Amino acid sequence: MKLLTEVSLSEYPFSLNHHSQVLMMGSCFTENIGRLIERYLFPVCINPFGVIYNPLSVKRGLEALMRKKTYVTEDLDHYNGLWFSFDHYTGFSDADQAKTLEKINHAFLEAKAVLEKADILILTWGTSWVYRYKHTGEVVCNCHKIPAKEFIRTRLTIREIIAAYESLLPELFDFNKHLKILHTVSPVRHWKDGAHGNQLSKAALLLAGDALQQKFPEQFFYFPSYEIVMDELRDYRFYAEDMLHTSDQATRYIWEKFQGALMEAKSREIIIEVESLRKMLEHRPLNKEGEAAQVRQILMQEKLEVAKKKHPDLDWEKLY
Repeated sequence: MKLLTEVSLSEYPFSLNHHSQVLMMGSCFTENIGRLIERYLFPVCINPFGVIYNPLSVKRGLEALMRKKTYVTEDLDHYNGLWFSFDHYTGFSDADQAKTLEKINHAFLEAKAVLEKADILILTWGTSWVYRYKHTGEVVCNCHKIPAKEFIRTRLTIREIIAAYESLLPELFDFNKHLKILHTVSPVRHWKDGAHGNQLSKAALLLAGDALQQKFPEQFFYFPSYEIVMDELRDYRFYAEDMLHTSDQATRYIWEKFQGALMEAKSREIIIEVESLRKMLEHRPLNKEGEAAQVRQILMQEKLEVAKKKHPDLDWEKLY
């Protein structure tokens, strides 16, 4: 008896291992999968501009990483007592201008160095709806609680998205000649657009991504996280309480699919080892001074030393 419609996964001409440099940019779904990649000690840089939902803001971030040296005071705006950048989400904002720049450039310079040598760039688009700041006409990453009347809200057309990336991708592939891009569309619904509006938005992202894959078939690839949730996991038990975001169980399911399609066998084995160590580290005994807790600590240290000798190239400091 077949109880689900399984989404078939492509065979990719590349794979991920624990030496692959990964840069991830996009929606909150990027955060979910990115934190799992990070959890298992892969070298990964996640959302250096914060969570970005629309493809034009992702493009703007990538252009900045290639073209800018750093962000400077002229790149900042000020509203309601906070300094901020329209390229970044609110987590970088601060009442102190210097601190804002410090936070922005710390993440920016790390990501710039990663992009130069990255093997894989994973882009997750969440919506084709954008906000244009009336004063500049530019699409913003985040409105930073500025009144809605200061923005024009529109939905990007398929042609607009394709045109934006047709100009970006050749520059990106010249900047990093061995880079591969893995494109995904977030399965998280943007319900404020309405059911139909959300579907139109996602359709534009899917069609634009498919057109780019056809134009750059050796460098631009697609992973069907959206389809896995829509077709394999068509049940509300795979959603969070808001019934829009995916649950931890759904994220784990997609993670398993991701591993099977894209990760080398040795790295999948390392993931199992690291998970065992993490569970031991995360265990909270009732009595930290008890004999059982001390024995467990000794066993964990022994297991960790064995793993370090077996995989000396991993950044084991990230385990803690």
